[in-house]
Amino acid sequence: MRVALYQPDIPQNTGGILRLSACFRAPVHIIEPCGFVMDDARLRRARLDYTAATSPVQHISWSAFLSYVSSHSERLRLVLLTTHADRSYIDERFTKDDILLLGRESSGVPQEVHAAVESRIKIPMGPGMRSLNVVTAAAIVLTEALRQTDGFPE
Repeated sequence: MRVALYQPDIPQNTGGILRLSACFRAPVHIIEPCGFVMDDARLRRARLDYTAATSPVQHISWSAFLSYVSSHSERLRLVLLTTHADRSYIDERFTKDDILLLGRESSGVPQEVHAAVESRIKIPMGPGMRSLNVVTAAAIVLTEALRQTDGFPE
């Protein structure tokens, strides 16, 4: 199980996802450009001392990330977390080779990304609620994906 961040623009959220992913041993991919530099103090503070446990793979663009996905020896499936999905994450059948893709905090992902993924899922919320914090959304879906694939670390 992997997590990918599409052009993240809030360093504290990226740090929180790096920390989350370190705890669950889920590699992180960061698709540039980011809205901050990777050595931002806010990123370091949110990541705490988990730097040694996770080293994100950085991709200079969406096309570079897609090249990585297509050239990988395993068949990797892109699963986009989006408020624009019709299906709940509860109904998704995750595989160990999935990449959970999260969009920019400010604007999600463009249509070309929606078109490139194999699955789009959402987290059901109460009426009138727009979205969860990206770290919260990642935690909810990552733990369900790990539960389904028996992927929690020992």
